[in-house]
Amino acid sequence: MGRHRTDELDGGYRAHEPPARRRSSSGRGRVIVPLAGAVALAVLLGVAAFVIFNRDHDCSGGKLALRVVATPDIQPALNKIAGNYNKAMHSIDSKCVEVTVAKEAAARTANAVAAGKAKADFWVADSSLLMESLRNTPAGEALPQVDSSIAASPVVLAAAKSFAPKLTGTLQPSWAAMISAANVANVDGPGKKVRVLALDPQKNSAGLAALLAAAGTAKEAGLDKALVGAMKELSGQLASDSTALLASLTVKSGSRVPVGVTSEQAIYAHNAKKPEAPVVALYPKEGTLSLDYPITILTKDPSVLKAAASFKQDLATESAKKVLREAGFRSTDGKAGDALSKDKGFTPDTPPALEPPDGATVAKMVQTWSRLNLGTRLLTLLDVSGTMALPVPGTGMTRMQAINKIATEGMGLFPADSELGLWTFSTHMDGQGKDWKELVSVGPISESVNGTLRKDMLAKNFASIQAKATGDTGLNDTVKAAYAQLTKTYQEDKINTLLILTDGAGNDDPDGGVKNAEILQYLKKTYNPKRPISILLIAFGPEAEKGKQQMDALAKATGGEAYIAKNVLQVRDFFLQGMERRLCTPNCDG
Repeated sequence: MGRHRTDELDGGYRAHEPPARRRSSSGRGRVIVPLAGAVALAVLLGVAAFVIFNRDHDCSGGKLALRVVATPDIQPALNKIAGNYNKAMHSIDSKCVEVTVAKEAAARTANAVAAGKAKADFWVADSSLLMESLRNTPAGEALPQVDSSIAASPVVLAAAKSFAPKLTGTLQPSWAAMISAANVANVDGPGKKVRVLALDPQKNSAGLAALLAAAGTAKEAGLDKALVGAMKELSGQLASDSTALLASLTVKSGSRVPVGVTSEQAIYAHNAKKPEAPVVALYPKEGTLSLDYPITILTKDPSVLKAAASFKQDLATESAKKVLREAGFRSTDGKAGDALSKDKGFTPDTPPALEPPDGATVAKMVQTWSRLNLGTRLLTLLDVSGTMALPVPGTGMTRMQAINKIATEGMGLFPADSELGLWTFSTHMDGQGKDWKELVSVGPISESVNGTLRKDMLAKNFASIQAKATGDTGLNDTVKAAYAQLTKTYQEDKINTLLILTDGAGNDDPDGGVKNAEILQYLKKTYNPKRPISILLIAFGPEAEKGKQQMDALAKATGGEAYIAKNVLQVRDFFLQGMERRLCTPNCDG
């Protein structure tokens, strides 16, 4: 009775089994024990994996929405990245992040942010340049700081593939060549064969980048006046967006080849949609600026901030970068994908980069564009005194003929929405003692007056005006009357200017009238820097230099400028210089 049954402890009654059976049973036990351990380990690992997976993908608390808004060009690629991100079930505080990506123009989003009405948590604009320009507006102080960038797209020149070969020898890809071709005053330049189209820099980041790149090049090359002429011309050649601009490049209008400025990615997108009408990228030799697609975090919610940080981290992964490159973007380091291959009309190598302008430079350029593109309201005073009938040595023209040619040349530089008018002046022009006469009232040149377009009325009058043989020069009385009228009828949305065309003999009024000192005192007293009306005075003839001092005084009293033309063609430069002064009025002279 006191014996212990060890057979039970060893697997059960082994003492009663045959020897062979015992060996077999013992062998089976050695196999089962390690196998059982492996199964147990697998179960433990499985449980651990399950716990880890569910810890990182715990959606038990529902969904956490992250609302992303992006510019239309990059939104499709971000939407694809967001779809992959959502499938991976990224969890924040037991909630799975669900990213949605809406598209909206950067300027519109910025205005909403500044007004405190943004509906997004995470914003991808197309350019830090646009952000800087908006930051310098009164509402821009509310804009948050940019976080980082996720892609790049150089701003380039563009031409239809079928037209590009015709540019050889006419327009080498450069900002300087673009300025020359677009310069309204360079009538004999490449603009005869090339028509440059642009994007509005106030509404489009690629348009702003192009303007800044061209301005930087112009400053380096001493092309400031040419840049003003180009900007003036381009303001009338604006496309609403890159899609419209690129579509217009494939349609030749007349004999001139259309060339545009847009982003490299926009060209890729156009070609993908319209392979039958491809456009090629032309890379400026001076280098260029790029759209950089900055991230701005808008949310203040702690949980959504975590989601934003998670999605931002995902955008930095190689898989996300690959999606962006496949859509025609470059990585932030300039690396291009197969979408930007040479056979597709691109240069895969990273183009040289210009130095990005600072915020103050961006803001100044935006202001410059705005002022330059204010409407024009100009009253021209044309000298018809007796000395205007005298010949100009070496020209075969009288002073009157030369001045009329100057006027015609100058009038051609003004756009169709300008408001122009014409007075002639001498002495006793409209009854005794009145030294001026209104020939064409100030108004839109496209407006019909008594059945005739004002533009045609101006041209007809300039062509037919004759000098008054017995007339003297009642300049001061005329300037006072004209300046008073422009002051009374001042228009806030236009640049108001008094243009004087004379042979430079100055004021010569035998009836007395307003003296030199009196007119200067009147102008200084009447001039209002908040409602500026500048005098632009152009003289032509051998006596012009004698009156230069008084001419300068008249112009400077109103923040204007006086010029003496040595030849008729100089008037182009004078008008451009006058336009330049529009950009600094009323502080042009410090």
